[in-house]
Amino acid sequence: MTERLDMKQMCARFDVTPRTLRHYEYIELLFPERDGRARFYGPREIARMTLILRGRKFGFSLEEIRQWLELYDSDPEGRTQKLRWIELAESQLEELTLRRRHLDDAIQELSDLRDTVLMDLDQSDRSTGSDD
Repeated sequence: MTERLDMKQMCARFDVTPRTLRHYEYIELLFPERDGRARFYGPREIARMTLILRGRKFGFSLEEIRQWLELYDSDPEGRTQKLRWIELAESQLEELTLRRRHLDDAIQELSDLRDTVLMDLDQSDRSTGSDD
């Protein structure tokens, strides 16, 4: 039997809110089946949600993810989608590497400043004879 989740089950599986699912539907990332006001998510939507969350984890914008997912619809064999994925991955790896360098610099600068202040306090304590 094909797996089919209602909104509550989908939220629980992916640890997202109903608002997130509705937003993803609104911006055409997900296309759940509808029965009145109820929404149901089949295997295709479950797979898309997995890819959406993975893309978000890697720092891709929702628009980049949407465009990438659209490629699958136009090329079910996936060659175009895979080639585009490689381009996106390479670009994002460069961006993440740059961000890491900036974070490493900030961490080092903050550590150095903390150490300087600690040394100043230590010298001040020794010169005043304070043992706080």
